[in-house]
Amino acid sequence: MKEFARARKHIEVSAGESVRILRELQELSQNQLADLCGIPQSTISAIENDRVRLGVERSKTLARALKCHPAVLVFPGWNVRVESAA
Repeated sequence: MKEFARARKHIEVSAGESVRILRELQELSQNQLADLCGIPQSTISAIENDRVRLGVERSKTLARALKCHPAVLVFPGWNVRVESAA
């Protein structure tokens, strides 16, 4: 296995795209997600298409419905780099 290098895949995703990805992974329609969280389907569509900002309160509400931490939705591209001790 030494001849293979580990694949490095990184794509930029917006907050709206992260909502869509998590919703689709859970096989939920926008209408089903709207029923779960109480946010209108039209607003969910606008969030997913980056026409409306997600915001803190909406991220909390959607995170509960999608069973994830709100930071997953608010900071989809966050990359923590660990500094090595000298």
